[in-house]
Amino acid sequence: MDADPTLSVPDVTEFAALAINQAFPDLIWVEGEICNLNRSARGHVYFSLIEPGADRRSPPTQLSVTLFEWNRQKVNLQIRRSGGNIRVEDGVRVRIRGNLELYQPRGQLQLKMVAIDPAYTLGTLAADRARLMATLAEEGLLGANPSLGVPPLPVNIGLVTSLGSAAHADFVHEIELSAIGFRLLTVDARVQGVDAPASLALAVRAAVQARAELICVVRGGGARTDLSAFDHEMTARAIATCPVPVWVGVGHEIDRTVADEVAHSTFKTPTACAAHLVRTVQDDIAAAEATYSMIGEQARRQMDRHSQRVDREARSVAFSTRAGIERGSHRLGVATARIGAACERRLDVASRRLDSATSTLTSAAARSLRTADRDLDSLAARARALDPARIMERGWSITRNADGTVIRSIDDLAPGNHIVTQLVDGRAHSTVSTVDANEVEDVEQQ
Repeated sequence: MDADPTLSVPDVTEFAALAINQAFPDLIWVEGEICNLNRSARGHVYFSLIEPGADRRSPPTQLSVTLFEWNRQKVNLQIRRSGGNIRVEDGVRVRIRGNLELYQPRGQLQLKMVAIDPAYTLGTLAADRARLMATLAEEGLLGANPSLGVPPLPVNIGLVTSLGSAAHADFVHEIELSAIGFRLLTVDARVQGVDAPASLALAVRAAVQARAELICVVRGGGARTDLSAFDHEMTARAIATCPVPVWVGVGHEIDRTVADEVAHSTFKTPTACAAHLVRTVQDDIAAAEATYSMIGEQARRQMDRHSQRVDREARSVAFSTRAGIERGSHRLGVATARIGAACERRLDVASRRLDSATSTLTSAAARSLRTADRDLDSLAARARALDPARIMERGWSITRNADGTVIRSIDDLAPGNHIVTQLVDGRAHSTVSTVDANEVEDVEQQ
């Protein structure tokens, strides 16, 4: 028999709990990224604190965290006293304090959270932002989008925002008040949470594919952590490399995000972004109308000058034309009389020539007709002599193959050929049985 004692599951979990309590008798600080945060109806908060693996294939290390409602109020007070610039949600990196213990019914290690270090989260965000800004500056992307020119009268506007949000409503309201024929190409996007950076980047690219002339990315205000998607590298690169100008209108008064730094223009609120867009188009319209008026005035002046010039030229041309017509009329009269006399002389000569030619042609025609009659009689006699019907009456015939070609030699025949013989009074159909160089034998009449 085995002498080692056998422990029950409660025994194991109890011993493990005692060991953890002895190893961590006091409150400890733990840092990590919040994941799978849930709030219960009673106000308790549950989430996992994770540390991502070294690569995508390695799973993250996780620690379950429980924040009971009475401690949650204390944590919220800490956040408010620090300025309220962070929010406890998925994707936020935090440094929290609590008791490490083993939840024995599940045998699960967990941390009972009692406090938070807001400065740690803000410092982490600032450090990440500084690293990203340095990378973008090194790649020359900070000034890429601002270097793009805003097209005149931009009316095809790509609006990237969360559909149904206050930011969306404020922007659209300002646009509708302008009574300008904007065409809003709205693309729904997540603007907060772990999925927001990828969603924003895809939305910006979708607006470009929809042929937007200018893209506005807007959302309302919030805590510093609420805006972390606008400090993310994926969002920043999508804006910096966008081939059309991108305006960012995020509701924050003090802090600037990386998206603000790489965008063509940035505004404090979605309403301010829309208002600036309206003013830009109104200014373009006013400039176009002023240019149109100036062109019209210049055209009228040019027309007046040219009209006066045309009047002068018309009077000069009229005078010159009348004088020219009079001179031409006199010359035409002289030429007409001269041509008339010459025509009469030529008509007399031509008439005499015509009479002579008529007499000559009449004599020649009579002689030609007599000669033609004799030639025609001779040809008719020859045609009668060569008429096939006359020749056939004397016993001749014409033999053809089935395709109608005339047979002139035995080389045109072969045994079995069907032939047709044309006689003076009909046709005979035959089949060739043999072919002989001297004569054709065994011709079967059909």
